[in-house]
Amino acid sequence: MKLQTQRFIDRWVGQLLCSAVSAWVSFTGLFGAPAQLSSAPKNILVILLSEMGSIVLAGPMFAQLRRQYPGAAIHLLQLKKNQEVSKLLQLTDAQCMHSLDDSSGGALVGDILAISLKMRRLGLDAVIDCELFSRVSALLSFSTGAAVRVGFTPHTQEGLYRGSFINHAIPYNPYQHISKQFLSLVDALGAAGSTPRNKAAPIRDLPVDTELSVPFAKGELAAYRAKLVADHTVTTNRKLVLMYAGGGILPERAWPAEHYARVAQGLCAAGFAVGLIGLKDDAQLAKDLIAKICDAACIDLTGYTRSIRELLMLFHAASLLITNDGGPGHFATLTPIQTMVFFGPETGKLYGPLGKRNAILESGIACSPCLSAYNHRLTFCDGDNQCLKRIAPDPVLDQALAFLLHDITGDKRSRTGAAA
Repeated sequence: MKLQTQRFIDRWVGQLLCSAVSAWVSFTGLFGAPAQLSSAPKNILVILLSEMGSIVLAGPMFAQLRRQYPGAAIHLLQLKKNQEVSKLLQLTDAQCMHSLDDSSGGALVGDILAISLKMRRLGLDAVIDCELFSRVSALLSFSTGAAVRVGFTPHTQEGLYRGSFINHAIPYNPYQHISKQFLSLVDALGAAGSTPRNKAAPIRDLPVDTELSVPFAKGELAAYRAKLVADHTVTTNRKLVLMYAGGGILPERAWPAEHYARVAQGLCAAGFAVGLIGLKDDAQLAKDLIAKICDAACIDLTGYTRSIRELLMLFHAASLLITNDGGPGHFATLTPIQTMVFFGPETGKLYGPLGKRNAILESGIACSPCLSAYNHRLTFCDGDNQCLKRIAPDPVLDQALAFLLHDITGDKRSRTGAAA
């Protein structure tokens, strides 16, 4: 189903349904006490329908849930196309992973009904809705039958109505990193009521560690590195720099292709290899970039990795990733690679990768960021993303070279020390 179609249905049909559910919950609430989570819950559902990168940012939240409720089964509801990452990261047991197929309206409605019935038969103690102002996820939190419903509230924001039936709500904060806000959802599970009226929650720092990892078999990474060298011999004696120049479903997040070409030329001239990564849909962009770069040390790796697991192995084999805002920058935090990530339509202050091996590159012009939960990620720049165009390539090249040369020096010192 097209993204615009989803937004249209969510806006008009979603608001109507949310209003009806709110009226029903308000009426039935007159005859009972407010719902509270039991001291030993058995089943908690997390609804996380966003992009795959959000799964990595939610890593600390899942770790906190397991620590706080060790006896509970943590269920996860996602879009079917995003499940590969969750299975790879083993966010929860396989039997606790559930999915929705959004390829068509009929498939989506059918899966919503099936999941709702399944969750009601299971007997959920609570549901955590990680979506910001999506009506479909809010309605899902109600249809599952969970007595305790945790999620974000727009509070007094106009035009973002999604009902009043989320009974353990916290205000969305556009000034705090989303990972901290995910942790606040866990805090709200055991709260007496909605956080806008009950603010006794822990003070948390921004998580440094995703608390996620992908185990590899002994020799697996070395074997992959050997395969990479065999397939692309130019990487034999060169450190590899990866570039993701595609914009994915939001092309306004892409740093200009000519800027990428300038940086790649400088890196190749300095003795490094450059690999252009992406999906098969990015193959034409890679071909155009290689034509501009005109250096045998720049190789096309679009479509080279057949899974997220292989992408992580590729990150292990490289020294630096230069990327637009998106999934690759977040997946890289699961590996030792250094990353440089461009932000503009969105901001690294809210969605930047976790960890200490990341450099966030932003211009800081007045209209940036322009995509937010309040405008449903619809930009007004009409493709003229000045926030990214104004990040000049030469300073980016200098920063990349500074890291790579320091990395080489560090490797030499390490080998010298080992020899001594």
